[in-house]
Amino acid sequence: MIAVLRLKRVFLAACAVPLLAMTSLPASAESIYEAMAKAYEHNPDLNAARAGLRATDEGVSIAKAGWRPQISAFAQKTRTKIDNVGVFSASNPTDKYTYTSNQIGLTITQQIFDGFQTLNNVRAAESNVYAQRAQVRASEIQILLSAAQSYANIARDQQIVAIRKQNLAFLREQVNAANARLDVGEGTKTDVSLAQAQLAQAQALLATAVFQLKQSEAVYVQIVGDAPRGIRQPSPLTRQLPKGIDNAVATGMREHPSVIAASYAIDAAGYQVKSAEGAMLPGVVIQGQLQNTNGDPTLSSLSNYNSASLTARLNVPIYQGGAEYGQIRQAKERLGQQRILLDSARAEVQQTIVSAMAQHEAAKAVIAANNSQIRAAQEALNGVIEERNVGQATTLDVLDAQANVLTAKESLAQSQRDSVVSSFAIVASMGQLTIDNLSLKVAKYEPDVHYKAVKDAWIGLRTVDGR
Repeated sequence: MIAVLRLKRVFLAACAVPLLAMTSLPASAESIYEAMAKAYEHNPDLNAARAGLRATDEGVSIAKAGWRPQISAFAQKTRTKIDNVGVFSASNPTDKYTYTSNQIGLTITQQIFDGFQTLNNVRAAESNVYAQRAQVRASEIQILLSAAQSYANIARDQQIVAIRKQNLAFLREQVNAANARLDVGEGTKTDVSLAQAQLAQAQALLATAVFQLKQSEAVYVQIVGDAPRGIRQPSPLTRQLPKGIDNAVATGMREHPSVIAASYAIDAAGYQVKSAEGAMLPGVVIQGQLQNTNGDPTLSSLSNYNSASLTARLNVPIYQGGAEYGQIRQAKERLGQQRILLDSARAEVQQTIVSAMAQHEAAKAVIAANNSQIRAAQEALNGVIEERNVGQATTLDVLDAQANVLTAKESLAQSQRDSVVSSFAIVASMGQLTIDNLSLKVAKYEPDVHYKAVKDAWIGLRTVDGR
């Protein structure tokens, strides 16, 4: 009887563990949205993608260089040895003469027409910028989704650790109860051994759960950039979810950054085809040159002089070894490749949306089933304990019933995690998991600021941030 009372007290205390854990959250608890905001601001992969976008911005300035003049200065010294020049002087009584000439000058070259190659190169560079911006937005969405997933993983693992600690306390009491019954002759050594074996297995399961929690926390730090604090069970997204799968797919096809990036990549490839074709058109170049020559006045009275020249040249390409034809064909193949990649991006978005929505619906159904299973398993456990106390059930029956409760609770923790992650995945697959739609409290990265600062830059070595 004493063992039974002790068992009930420990069982009630163990059931209260999750409630105490939920009501004693630290004051510095961090929500899932705060974790996402930190990831948006500090994630190194995302910052690297933004740096890559800034490098792509410079492509516009580089392409525009085809419209700008090219200026170069030169200096040269020429030493010429001449035989039999027929020149005789006191300083040079022989027929051999060494002549030195120094020249300095400035050359300015301006492309007037290049078959619209520069124009199409600039347009291609601008399309690449817009495509890269879309890729950065896709990276932002993926990082926000990863942050939400890592947060939900920790919440799940914390629940599983708490459940397994509760199970460990229950099994310790089963070992004590089995020993107590053995002492009074109501049980057997087999009951004690079964309880001890189950206790050892529970200790191993708890160690595994603690390891999994630490692993999830390490992933959280990698993505968010900070240690988790006061993780709570998050709720699934509800307001942002679509009304139906058709609506979700239509939104994803229209707004997902991967689809937008592929569309801009097609534009860039099309301009590259036109640029390659421009190599077969005539070109006009104007070149001006200023030159100062310093020679030996004993050789000629015109050894020292200044000159200026202006040259206009029309280049008509006829045949350049066939490279121009190969480059045009290559550009057309790349255009075809980009069109296929757009179809691939659309198919991937559709598949991701359908998969995420199916997982979300399944998770909701599993949660409802798990709650029913927990209630039934708990009632069965209570009944088996009472039957064991009056000799109508064995310790093995109690352990099996407790294992059913443990499995149901852990399954509920997993399905709750799946419900949260799948809801965020649905919004992400539609291209709407953004700081604006989620109202995250974080400064928004504005790519247009850097682009406007460099797109028309003529000179300068320092980047916009001073490097």
